[in-house]
Amino acid sequence: MISISDIKKGMIIEYKNEIYTIVNYQHVKVAMRGALIRTNLKNIKTGMVIEKTFKPVDKMEQVIIDKKTMQYLYKDGDNYYFMNKENYEQTSLSKEQLSGLTDFLKEGNDVDIMFYKEKMIGAELPNFINLKVTKTMPGVKGNTVSGALKPATLETGAIIQVPLFVKEGDVVKIDTRENKYLERE
Repeated sequence: MISISDIKKGMIIEYKNEIYTIVNYQHVKVAMRGALIRTNLKNIKTGMVIEKTFKPVDKMEQVIIDKKTMQYLYKDGDNYYFMNKENYEQTSLSKEQLSGLTDFLKEGNDVDIMFYKEKMIGAELPNFINLKVTKTMPGVKGNTVSGALKPATLETGAIIQVPLFVKEGDVVKIDTRENKYLERE
């Protein structure tokens, strides 16, 4: 058990029998009531973010998550199959367990699969991945407003906003944490 005042961003805790990642926290001093700690907690299984306020005396159970790097193989219905590169064992996760990561899954890419008490509970993509643009509108000459963006469809089917100079066939670097274009490769 840890004190809620010892939490850090990115720490994984158990709260009401669910596992959460601390997305953000803030110490708030309220007149006449003392200090409070406001947190944003992301449910690892569902991806839903909740806001919760704690007192500094509250205790939490810190959770230790094991991560194994596995290779994404293929999708079959709502199940996504991964292979352990050490022993070639295959396992699957449902779309719900992947909570929004499916937009950037590309066959052959490595994914960190999270385990809690020997049970698969979710996955994490690398922070940055390179994907090919399969569909986008051509940039119009003269339309050079600073920071202008247009939609682009990537090889995984995800749609993101890219600068006007990006064209079909380009490979772009994506920040998977924010679903955001970073640069053209």
